[in-house]
Parts: sequence; structure tokens; C-alpha cells
Amino acid sequence: MNTEHPRYFRLTKSENEIMELMWKEGHPLSRSEIIELTPERTWKPSSIHILLNSMLEKNAIEVAGFVQSTKNYARTFIPCVSSDTYAIMQIKNSPAFSQNSVPSLVTALVEDVTELDILGQLEDIIKARRKEL
Repeated sequence: MNTEHPRYFRLTKSENEIMELMWKEGHPLSRSEIIELTPERTWKPSSIHILLNSMLEKNAIEVAGFVQSTKNYARTFIPCVSSDTYAIMQIKNSPAFSQNSVPSLVTALVEDVTELDILGQLEDIIKARRKEL
């Protein structure tokens, strides 16, 4: 999974449902497994081919390999980005995002941090960035 500065993409609601399943499962999934594991889906099972091809074109997912399915082989898919990377990508590419919004964004995120080592990591990141500038 490539998490370093992926090319920006935005998922549709249906694509996002599939991606959330892939993140949750944490292993390659075939089309039939995706359909089987999404009983509450908002999309029709017959559209899985279109959805996966769209996600492949966006570089949101990639083919991980093949598994035997009855007499044939089926491709399996994995995400190209983590859920954290995707969320960050959406924030950074939002029209409302600017350098001026970083302090309020960080404040909102830090409010929920309860572990001192995570706060220490954040301090180290800021110190390192200051040195770079």
C-alpha cells in the first residue's frame, strides 16, 4: 500500500462502501467476497464490475493476485492507500483548506489525544519541520 503522496482521487458513495470494507477486512478481496460481505450495500451487485474498474482507474485499488473461484480464477483487490491517507487527501484537497486552517484542524484533532507519547511525536514533527524551514 503506497501511503506517500498518492495522486488525488475522490470516491463515490458506492466506491467508498467498497473501500471501507477493504480497509476493515485488511486482506485482498475478490468481487464475490465484496458482494457477500456487503449485505447493506446501496449499489446493485451487478454493478461491482463498473465500480471496481472505476476504482482501478483512480488508482484507489490494485490487483493483489488471483484466487480459484469454481472452475475459473478471480482477481483479488487491495487498497492503494490507507484510510488515514485517504482522509488526509480529502482534507488537503478541500477548497476550504488553507495554511490558515491548519491550527484549528490540529486543535480539533489534538483535543481527542489521550496518550502522552502521541503528543510527544507531534512535538517532534513540529520541531523537525521548524528545522527544515
